[in-house]
Amino acid sequence: MQHYSGKNPDKFKMSEAMAVSAKLLAGLLILYLFVTVAGHFYSLAKLFPRPPVKYALTDDYVQLTASDGVKLIARYWPNPSAKYTMLYLHGNYEDLGSIGEYIPQFVTAGYAVFAIDYRNYGFSGGRPNESNTYDDVRLAYDYMRDQLHIPADHLVVFGYSLGSGPAVELLLHRPAAGLVLQGAYVSAYRIMTRVSLFPGDKFVNIAKVPRLTLPVYVIHGTADATVPFWHGEALYAAITARKAKLFVEGGGHTRLAEYTGSLYWEKLKEFTDSL
Repeated sequence: MQHYSGKNPDKFKMSEAMAVSAKLLAGLLILYLFVTVAGHFYSLAKLFPRPPVKYALTDDYVQLTASDGVKLIARYWPNPSAKYTMLYLHGNYEDLGSIGEYIPQFVTAGYAVFAIDYRNYGFSGGRPNESNTYDDVRLAYDYMRDQLHIPADHLVVFGYSLGSGPAVELLLHRPAAGLVLQGAYVSAYRIMTRVSLFPGDKFVNIAKVPRLTLPVYVIHGTADATVPFWHGEALYAAITARKAKLFVEGGGHTRLAEYTGSLYWEKLKEFTDSL
């Protein structure tokens, strides 16, 4: 004898499986959104860790006022015989005091240098993020042009590590003789993930460098454990303007000039002499 229940067990199992899958997908989506939001704030902490202050305010330093009233500290290392003045944008665990230990090497090599502390670095006020860092670097550039009277064709922007992001962005909007990128990254998130996994990535250099029209010099150590070497390779490949490179075999992320020796300064001069 056959009995009919009015229910299809196969359809019931399928509906149950679909409900479980929907819950799983919803849970994964919630987790993804949580990680994305957390990643945004975590990335700011990693990008802008406040280093110990390594200088005292003296007459060597100048104070700039951002459009929102935040006070920023900068320093100028003059060189009367220099043809080029560098706007040096430092890394994420440096301040004007720590770079003051090696910037004199640039002066000895024939350059004048101007540098700024990002917000919350050294004696600069405020809290840094991608947007206000762009604004503050433009302020430093404008100070060099308007107050130090440096012509655009005598100004070279040097972006080291973190500083490569605002350096690239600046030169999409302001003229200069050339750009130096040292220890630069494809984008901030991809230092950790290599591939793009989350929205909201910051300082996306790889999307911007093809739009640069001025000469670019890329310096990177092949043994860089902070910003892996493939970042430098990828950026160099993406640059469509006139370009040069110094890929230092065995070089790390810090003290690259010291590791490379005289070749570092010879190649830098070769680049600036070509501008």
